[in-house]
Amino acid sequence: MDYPRAGKYGLRRWVPSWKLVGGMCLGFFTLMFAAFGIILWMVQVPDQAKADARSQTNVYYWSNGERLAVAGAEGEKNRQNVPLKQMPKELQNAVIASENASFWEDSGVDPVGIARAAFNMATGGDTQGGSTITQQFVKNNYLTQEQTIKRKVTELFISIKAGMTMDKKDILEGYLNTAYFGRGAFGVQAASQAYFGKDVSKIDASEGAYLTTLLNGAALYDPYEGDQKANEQRSLKKWRSVLRREVEVHMLSESKANELIKQGLPKIKPPKKAMDKRGQKGYLIDLANRYLVNNNVLTREQLNRGGYQITTTFSKKRTFALRDSVNEIYDKNIDPKKRPKLDTHVQFGGASVDPRDGKIVALYGGKDYIKHFTNNADETGVPVGSTFKPFVLASAMRDGVRDRSGPAEQSADMRRLVNPDSSYYDGRNKLLVRNYDGTVWKNEEGKIWRQTNDGNESYGKPSEDYRINLREAMVHSVNTPYVQLGMDVGIPTVRKAAEDAGLLNSSLNKSDSPSFSLGISTPSAIRMAGAYGTFASQGEQQDLYSVTKVLDQDGKKITLPERQKKRSFSRQVANNVTDVLTDVVDHGTGSVARHLGRPAAGKTGTTDGNKSAWFVGYTPQLSTAVGMWRIDDNAEAKDRKFLKMFGTGGQEKIHGASFPAQIWTAYMREALKGKPVMKFPKAEPIGDKVYGPGASPDPTPSTSTSTTAPPKEEPSESPSDKPSESPSNSPTSSKTSCPPLDDSCDGDNGDPGGGPGGGPGGDDGGPGGGPGGETGDTGDDGDTGDPGHIFGGPHGSRRE
Repeated sequence: MDYPRAGKYGLRRWVPSWKLVGGMCLGFFTLMFAAFGIILWMVQVPDQAKADARSQTNVYYWSNGERLAVAGAEGEKNRQNVPLKQMPKELQNAVIASENASFWEDSGVDPVGIARAAFNMATGGDTQGGSTITQQFVKNNYLTQEQTIKRKVTELFISIKAGMTMDKKDILEGYLNTAYFGRGAFGVQAASQAYFGKDVSKIDASEGAYLTTLLNGAALYDPYEGDQKANEQRSLKKWRSVLRREVEVHMLSESKANELIKQGLPKIKPPKKAMDKRGQKGYLIDLANRYLVNNNVLTREQLNRGGYQITTTFSKKRTFALRDSVNEIYDKNIDPKKRPKLDTHVQFGGASVDPRDGKIVALYGGKDYIKHFTNNADETGVPVGSTFKPFVLASAMRDGVRDRSGPAEQSADMRRLVNPDSSYYDGRNKLLVRNYDGTVWKNEEGKIWRQTNDGNESYGKPSEDYRINLREAMVHSVNTPYVQLGMDVGIPTVRKAAEDAGLLNSSLNKSDSPSFSLGISTPSAIRMAGAYGTFASQGEQQDLYSVTKVLDQDGKKITLPERQKKRSFSRQVANNVTDVLTDVVDHGTGSVARHLGRPAAGKTGTTDGNKSAWFVGYTPQLSTAVGMWRIDDNAEAKDRKFLKMFGTGGQEKIHGASFPAQIWTAYMREALKGKPVMKFPKAEPIGDKVYGPGASPDPTPSTSTSTTAPPKEEPSESPSDKPSESPSNSPTSSKTSCPPLDDSCDGDNGDPGGGPGGGPGGDDGGPGGGPGGETGDTGDDGDTGDPGHIFGGPHGSRRE
């Protein structure tokens, strides 16, 4: 390097020669190109897009294929990726013409396009994107949106590398699936649904041009946002410019563009929240997700990442019918302003199952998912009361009562199957509960137990020592026969029968006390509907399910678990249970359901302290459970408890035969409208004549039942809620509170105040008389069982 220049003097000595200047420039550019090459060689297109770009929303569908909702767990971004082949060519052309006309030829960066965009912006002309589609794809998928030199340089190099190594179709697909179109919609599929209410594959050239306008600032071109008139004018102008640009770059014929411009802007739908979980939708979505997770179809992480199309079992018609039936009863009867101490915190839960295959067709989870997050159809922990009695009867007909002279554990050949018509039990009030062998039952503290009936009534004819058969005891929801029947069968055996019908073990009370047979357990409405459905399907228990099809991000079908069914009860047993429960509807406490106008079977239930009321019933095509209770959603966890419903809705007491049965009937009438009227199968004779303790025409001393109150003893638990009425000590009344065929009767044989000493969460007067016949509610304020979840997911024990 000759510098300063030798042999030169003055200024010429310090002026570089052209050779020196040229050499230095050549060296500089050589180094620059070398550095650029090294950097480009070192830069790699990331193997995986950032999590934000990969996350999508899931699309849920009603059973008929109509869209139910769009929902995702990661933020409020609405995105559903679709392959490029589902994006119309007209849409692709509009985007390329407007954003990057040289897309198919450029290397990922277009200096001319950048210069043109800068010039147009400076002169106030129409803008085309300065960044190429490849650059925008890189930014959306791999980088942040921050405006820094570092990010811009990184974008530049990755874009060039992507343009060299990636298929242009993949780049365009990725860009169109991640670009923001306003209304919370990321990607053309979500945008097409948001603005036109249809899949992107069905949009035309005009609609594709409109979606393209949104890429330059959705808030400025949505006619329903901001200054609507100004936005409409801007969107019309921009939309026309997109069409003209397509003509200019030979992607659309001039005649077609003129035709579209003459027709005007496409019809744009008003905005609505895309990820809408309001009303019942959130409960339905959560139930579908839980089914997929608990059956190991998808993980929570996969669902959160999204991109799945999930078809559910839920019927839109029936779901809305159940919602409307609840709302009608609530609006007509529940008035928190008028009765603030009686009508506040009233809640309903309900579910409907097709007993023929176990699909959940409808549910009512609460007033509104975004305000009340607990699904009242699933996880409430509410005792079900006398709706549990059919499982006791089913167990007695399937497994039989034990031989009083035999051991506690007995084989089938030692037991006797009961016949509901010729098997008699003592229907007297305040009946002394006995073990299967005739000895007096005592709790762990050695206290004896007297069971009460509704209103301290005795049932059966005095001339026949108050004997009542099991059918009549079910029809009028008499407690004493079914408490004793449960003891004769054995509580573990009854529990097993309830599980076989479809109830989750986690929801069944673990106590072996007599009150178990009166519904102190807490199955969900969904599980109760499914378990009654086992009787409707003649003893076949079906796996419950809520999803019929799942497609992944690539449109491939995901394998769902194979559904199982098992024969839990013989047809003879199940049909006899149904036959008895049809009498409950035709002649007993469930007579409200007769207004359905077709054969139906069902059972009412009202729990101790009047803290919940139920009606569960079915036809051959549909099984439905409806529950009602009061609990403050806003109370602290330690203070939450079920509240009494005396006076709620203006009624002296809430029975299963009142609001729950009315909701059930209104819903079932609408749900079965247009469906054929089907009869239940005929019940074949079953079992033997069995007499409970004290019910035999020739009782022996060992099985006679004393009706004299024993010496007063202290209760085994301190009652938390004293009954509002004192019990009658007289066992002589034979009055029934719900005469046959009496439509005006709303009673469910439930004792006001839960009856004297109603046991833990008991039903229809409670498992009564506390220890030693004392009055008092030994049930605290709720259940002692695990609420459990419909699909066997996480559950927790809760005492209210």
